[in-house]
Order: sequence, then C-alpha cells, then structure tokens
Amino acid sequence: MPRPALLPRVAAAFAILLMTPVAAQDYPTKPIRMIIPFPPGGGSDVTGRVVATALSERLGRQVIVDNRAGAGGVIGTELAANASKDGYTLLMVSLAHVLNPWLHDLKGRYHPIKSFAPIAPIAASPVVLVVNPAVPVKSVADLVALAEEAARQAAVRVCGGGQRDASRRRTVQVHRQDRHAARAVSKAPGPRPRCDRRPHESSLRRFARDCAAGALGQAARAGRRFAQAQSCPADVPSIAEAGVPGYETVNWFGIVAPAGTPAAIVERLHREVTAVQNLPEVQKQFVADGATLVRMSPARFGDYMAADMNKWERVVKEGGIKAQ
Repeated sequence: MPRPALLPRVAAAFAILLMTPVAAQDYPTKPIRMIIPFPPGGGSDVTGRVVATALSERLGRQVIVDNRAGAGGVIGTELAANASKDGYTLLMVSLAHVLNPWLHDLKGRYHPIKSFAPIAPIAASPVVLVVNPAVPVKSVADLVALAEEAARQAAVRVCGGGQRDASRRRTVQVHRQDRHAARAVSKAPGPRPRCDRRPHESSLRRFARDCAAGALGQAARAGRRFAQAQSCPADVPSIAEAGVPGYETVNWFGIVAPAGTPAAIVERLHREVTAVQNLPEVQKQFVADGATLVRMSPARFGDYMAADMNKWERVVKEGGIKAQ
C-alpha cells in the first residue's frame, strides 16, 4: 500500500491521467492560433490560410492566422516554440524550417525537431524559377552563365533555400536573401534607369525563386514574369532538364505544435488535417497552385523533417552557403 505521504502525489497523477482524454475530447473550446513565420502572399501563407479556413469549419472554432515574419522564419518559429503546450498554438512549417539552423545562428532559441510535436504534412510544391523578360536570358543555362560572369558581384534573391546543386557546380553566387519571395516576385517588372557600377546586379536582382504555390499565381499568371523552370517536371521543364543536371528540390509544408502538446490533441488535429486534405475544394485549390497533397503519420512526418534537416546540413556546409 502507498505510504500516507505519497497518497497526494498518487492521486494527482491519476487525476492528470483521467483529465487528459477529457480535455482532448472537449478540444477545442476556444479559437486556435496558427503562426505563419512569413508575411502574407507566399507559399506558407497561401497553404496555411487554405487549411485554417477548412479547419475552422471542421473544429467549430476559428483558426486565426497570425503572420509573424522576420529572420527568415526564425521569429515566428521561436514564438511558437515558447507558446503554451495546449494545442491552441500551431505553426506552419516548410523547407525553411529545417534549413534555418544551418543558415542562422539560433543560439539555443529553439530546435526545429526537439522543440515541436509534428502533426501532419500538408503538401509539397516544386521550386519555380521566374525571370523578368527584361533579364537577358532565355534558359537556366543562360542564367547560370550570367551568374558566373557576374561572380561575387551578383545579388541573387533566394526563398527557402533550394541550393541542392551548390556543391555540384562552380557557379559563384552571393545569396542576399529577400525578406520574402512574395516581395521579390511582386517588385516592378521592368528595368529601372540607374547608374550602376555593377551592371549585372540590376539584371540578376530581377529574378526570384519561390515555391509554385506563391510564384505561379503572382508571377507567371500575372504576366509580370514568366516561369523559366522548376525543380520537378510539370508544365515547364525541370531545372535539371534545363541545364543543371542533378538539381532536385521540393518545398514542403506542414503543421506542428509546441513539444509537450498532449498526444491525444495531436492525434485529433492529425485526423482533422487529413479530413481537410480529402475535401474536394481543398484538393482543387492545391492543384491550381501547383502543389501535391502529402499524407504521413505524425511520427513519420517527424522522421521526414529530421532526415531533411540532416540532408540540408550537408548541402549548406559543402556549398558554403550563408544567409546575408
């Protein structure tokens, strides 16, 4: 029999065990915040808002999108990592989530894997290269040649990494990461009259890479820039086919919660996200945005993110890639 002094602790433990399923059964009882660590308009935001709207209808509680941009996604991610572990704060993650540890000094602010409980992946999207017609290139090979000629004087805007080929070729790139690809894509389409000591910079600054969910809608379809190539075969040639053999990059999106969120709530959210993915209107939206729905269990999604993080560590270190 338990000692009298231990009885309160035993009772408290049993109470916690009994309360957790009840809490999960009643969940949610108030609005849920979905943090998107990027500004409105990009792939993460487009994906997050589609899911948030559908989840709100299924859960009977509003899922509020909270764009917290900054430091390539680090600001919003840190905010989510430190949020209450009750299922009322979610985080939209993407390829940038596993790239940031190698591009930024997180200084122990959070760990992309250990600080979060994986819930579900949402979709995967090819990385699209869009080029302003004013840039004097007609192919990926032309663009590579222009970058090589400009060497370290080129200012290349990059969204979400996508530098798998960095260690495979000799092209010298200076990575000046835009605060968000949506801004890079939406900038003025034509050349600006200016006196520039580095003539190639003005040309190279007028192209951007983003996931199809953001770039296709804002750039190619708007006629302001045209899709030059992407990392996966589709309506336009893949980057590998267009002049950079071996190039393979896919941006992905998913949902996580702060580590320590009750397993029953994680499982409930996983079921609801899967149900959202099965909705015809959601499937139609993702197809229109050039994305493919991805389904994994929470555990498998966690393993996938860990493996992707290890892969990009090698790529970043071998390519000497730095965020500036």
